[in-house]
Amino acid sequence: MEQPADPRARRLFGGSARALGDLAASPFRADRDRIVGSPFFTRLGGVTQVVSPGGSGLLVHNRLTHSLKVAQVARAIAERLTADDRYRDLLTALGGCDPDVVEAAALAHDLGHPPFGHLGERVLDRLARQRLGLPDGFEGNAQSYRIVTSTEIGGAATIGLDLTAAVRAAMLKYPWTRLDHPDPHPRHLDPPPRGAAAPPDDPASGSAKFGAYRTELDDLRQAREPFAGRIADWQQTVEASVMDTADDVAYAIHDVEDFHRVGVLQQGAVAAELIAWQKEHGHYRSVTDAALASTARRPGAAIERLRRQLHRKDGWIADDEAFAAAVEHVRRELVEGLLALPFDGSIEAEQYVARFSARWTTRFVDAIQVVREPSVRSGHVQLAAPQWHEVQVLKFVHHRFVLARPDLALHQRGQARLLGTLVEALWEWLLDPEEESRLPRRLHDLVELAEAELHPRTADRSARARGRAIVDFVALLTDSQAVAMLDSLSGRSGALWTDAFVL
Repeated sequence: MEQPADPRARRLFGGSARALGDLAASPFRADRDRIVGSPFFTRLGGVTQVVSPGGSGLLVHNRLTHSLKVAQVARAIAERLTADDRYRDLLTALGGCDPDVVEAAALAHDLGHPPFGHLGERVLDRLARQRLGLPDGFEGNAQSYRIVTSTEIGGAATIGLDLTAAVRAAMLKYPWTRLDHPDPHPRHLDPPPRGAAAPPDDPASGSAKFGAYRTELDDLRQAREPFAGRIADWQQTVEASVMDTADDVAYAIHDVEDFHRVGVLQQGAVAAELIAWQKEHGHYRSVTDAALASTARRPGAAIERLRRQLHRKDGWIADDEAFAAAVEHVRRELVEGLLALPFDGSIEAEQYVARFSARWTTRFVDAIQVVREPSVRSGHVQLAAPQWHEVQVLKFVHHRFVLARPDLALHQRGQARLLGTLVEALWEWLLDPEEESRLPRRLHDLVELAEAELHPRTADRSARARGRAIVDFVALLTDSQAVAMLDSLSGRSGALWTDAFVL
């Protein structure tokens, strides 16, 4: 495949990975085909979005269906922006907005998510840093970037999808490493970009969210090189900003849709919260933070805390009138609309959910705008203020009435314990000298890869390589594969030969 003149289309190894997409006219469409044709993408069908695909017993989004819908929304946004004469010159000046780049990045953005979704991400990060001694820990976005980049050992590209610079750059929601790139590091900005701040309980750990491990830093620099001088070192490319916004939109809409189907979102509870705040918002604004915390379970108090949080974190856009209007719009559409009748699986109910989803998606896509000088907390592509507030209220409903449920917490605590036990069992296996020849082949290969990436003079090179290999190995499992592997390692499984995972 002849290399295009556009520097954004450069590949790290000049097209060493082959796919049917190589025949496409656009190198960015070829990237999309490589991603969709990869086993990393297929695996997402067995990975949790919010609840485990195998545990709900109902049809809910998994990471694969979520990624497909993010790609759909992202492409719609990109096509709308590139067709708008108002933004043509600005988009060119900022580095471009190609719908194929945006779609490919959206399809790839969750490739690195481990079993059990965000819970698994938090557990693996804690284990990686505190148990396995990896300063970079684990981060889902950085793991996605690690998966698609090509690592060269002995003159051959051994892993990765060999994507173009533009698509790799568009995957970087958080274009920095955990601790030291770029310099000065964005977590030291005031305010820091979204995701760049360190966790309040562990300020020395670096950014809570980041886009690449240090092992992929050279690749990050190469991918971002065509955008130098156009956007700040810590700022998303326009295409990354489109993908990030589409991810937010899909999350806000489809998770609400899922838990209406499951029957978890109850009209009465959501209505009580929203209507109580609407009736008493004047009173709530006069209440101190301490007094508000003491009445946490009183209807209306939680959404008042959301209003205050938006002002603290996103004062650049937070607006009380827009917030009140968003609460009212969500109340009408959700409480008086979608949740008015329980989901019964009928064709009529399916059509009603589909119309709800389509209506909100169109509303958000039509509200996208491009700004030349965005806030540090935003990308160049952003929702208009009214719709930005609506997304926050929809996400609040999901957090308040789904994620905060004790029964979900019970389920997730079991999953966290499972991952911890699995990591420990794999560590013991790697340290057993009598078992070296019987290690899972993928785990063995990942150890060799990690050793090649680390500087030979690193004092604890072998230990770190084993730790990184274990993290990479576990992150490539589906939910059911993680459960099956632990069952086997703990002696609970009676099945000797299984296709639950490839050893």
